[in-house]
Amino acid sequence: MKKQHSKEFKSKVALEALREQSTLAEIAGKYDIHPNQVTLWKNRLISDAHELFADKRGKKKEDNKEELLYSQIGQLQVELNWLKKKSKQLSL
Repeated sequence: MKKQHSKEFKSKVALEALREQSTLAEIAGKYDIHPNQVTLWKNRLISDAHELFADKRGKKKEDNKEELLYSQIGQLQVELNWLKKKSKQLSL
């Protein structure tokens, strides 16, 4: 059976391994996991650390731009429907 660990637990173990105050075997024994798992979590922490500092401001601008475009489309549809209605009334 595969045991699921929380992200908090994984980060705690990975940070402890990164500090290198104990051996991987000691850390694994302390948390009752395999030493290879400690190594995997440590390496993942190192490889994905750059994402913690990623600039998220650009993404918000893109989301706002998309939202703005959808609202403009909605407004244009309302105006088009109004113009169609008025053109039918003037044709009578």
